[in-house]
Amino acid sequence: MLTDEGHRVAGDGDSKEKKSILQLSRLETLSDVVYALVLWRLFTLFPSPAQEDWGRETIGGFFMDELPAFVAVAIGLAFTIIYWLQSNALLGDLERTDGRHTVLSVVQIFLLLVFLKVVGLSVALEPSAGVRAMEGLAAASVGIAGAWAWSYAIKDRRLLSPDVSDADALAMRDRITAEPLTALFTLLFAFFPILWELSWFSYPIMIRLVRRRRVREATA
Repeated sequence: MLTDEGHRVAGDGDSKEKKSILQLSRLETLSDVVYALVLWRLFTLFPSPAQEDWGRETIGGFFMDELPAFVAVAIGLAFTIIYWLQSNALLGDLERTDGRHTVLSVVQIFLLLVFLKVVGLSVALEPSAGVRAMEGLAAASVGIAGAWAWSYAIKDRRLLSPDVSDADALAMRDRITAEPLTALFTLLFAFFPILWELSWFSYPIMIRLVRRRRVREATA
């Protein structure tokens, strides 16, 4: 009787683990599909002149007039590609998922769609500090959700693949923490158009600062 019950419990555990692994695979598929659609939609947001205005005399003026829109979409594309690549890396380093991690991942996907909407608004509206701030906040929210999901997954190695070392998991956390910090940093320059665009290039610096802080805390 005890043996039968033990086999039944073990069977239930194996079934639950298989479901969590299958759920991770479905989460990866959903993430890839949404990111691909967002990238395609962002690309279509690039301004294009009317057919009758396409010529050597007018194309230069068109690009100068629409430069803020081109920059907004380019930033959106760059960060979406970064988030997509890291999403693949993060999900690939997990052995399985659970309910809470799945919810956090779906929230990140939803916030990515919000980010797409904000980029669309920044193209449709006149350039302003408010529009630039909205884009920075939207990008930061996507990164915060991703960092939260990863921190939950690696705590006590609850979802982490055995092939991933603790050092690699923490290094990945540094990278994904630097992304929302970079987006939040750009808010300081929302009133200064050129400086705002340049502030997005602070991402590598943010990675170093986050990594240095973690090493300092670990050795303290």
